[in-house]
Amino acid sequence: MTTEEYLSTIDALAVQPFPEATHVDASGEGGPEHHVRMLRVSREFWDDDDGQAWVEAEADLRACLDDLAARLTARWGNAFVVDLGPYLSAGYEGESVPEPIDYLSQQVVCMQVWPLPDSGRWLALALGQADKELPLILFAAVGRASALGLNMGGRS
Repeated sequence: MTTEEYLSTIDALAVQPFPEATHVDASGEGGPEHHVRMLRVSREFWDDDDGQAWVEAEADLRACLDDLAARLTARWGNAFVVDLGPYLSAGYEGESVPEPIDYLSQQVVCMQVWPLPDSGRWLALALGQADKELPLILFAAVGRASALGLNMGGRS
């Protein structure tokens, strides 16, 4: 996909109603409070003994993420970074973690977040990997402001 196609997907995701029930399909998952889409997925790394394929895939996806982030920053201003480690720990300790934060925290270390003006939602981009042999994934996610504790001004 091109950057313009990714942006079109992001734009649609930002305004799409949240589904009534949780669902998972080939492009991602969603539920009553969120959407997550896998914008780009690398190959798997089962046979990447020297790690070179991973390095190349990470550089490629990172460049795509950086390009998209620059475009979104031009629209909505600077993103803020959310460290998902505390959410992952909370989930492991049995605490309730809102979606899509729970889903993303199991694959992503941190995400760039833009509050979406006048919508009560935020949009995030993140690069993640569930395990070292599995593909790297460039995610776009949309969630309710309450999932990150955002106030009406957009930042917590």
